[in-house]
Amino acid sequence: MSAPARRTDAAQNRTRIVEAARAALAESNHVHLNEIAKRAGVGQGTLYRNFPNREALLAEVYRRDVEELVTAASALLAEHEPMEALRHWLDRVIDYAEIKRGVLAALEPAAWQDLVAHSHNPIESALGHLLDAGKAAGSIRTDVDAPGVLLLIAYLSRLDRGEWESMARPLMNVILDGLRRQGADR
Repeated sequence: MSAPARRTDAAQNRTRIVEAARAALAESNHVHLNEIAKRAGVGQGTLYRNFPNREALLAEVYRRDVEELVTAASALLAEHEPMEALRHWLDRVIDYAEIKRGVLAALEPAAWQDLVAHSHNPIESALGHLLDAGKAAGSIRTDVDAPGVLLLIAYLSRLDRGEWESMARPLMNVILDGLRRQGADR
């Protein structure tokens, strides 16, 4: 027997709570549940019915961001040439990484290590899909792979929150330029 379907308003409340938590994490690592409930326009009881504790809410924010990031790879390739799709996807990675920093800072190490372990392979696979499309199109170097690119991207986590806005995108552009096959059109 399957679980009963969520009422439409309950599903909307859950979505608003997750979006409010994501917005709060973009501003600060210090996320308070009562502030999130206010931002989402729900009572604390509604928040706790959906997420019994702070860790459950933050884990859901993280999982949704990973899911959206992974899903975006194929959608972007359907709309853009591979190099442009990769550029758009890396822009999303920057947004994802900013939220990821907030989630990981707010969770206990055991909880975030489990989240990261479960998200690594899907993200690597999505990036590999984008890189393979670019290689096939002749716009991306053939000597790079997803694990190597993820290693480069991981260094963004060394940026302080105050440096993020001014440095994350320019550094990602350096990575993107380094992925470009020499002689490929810009």
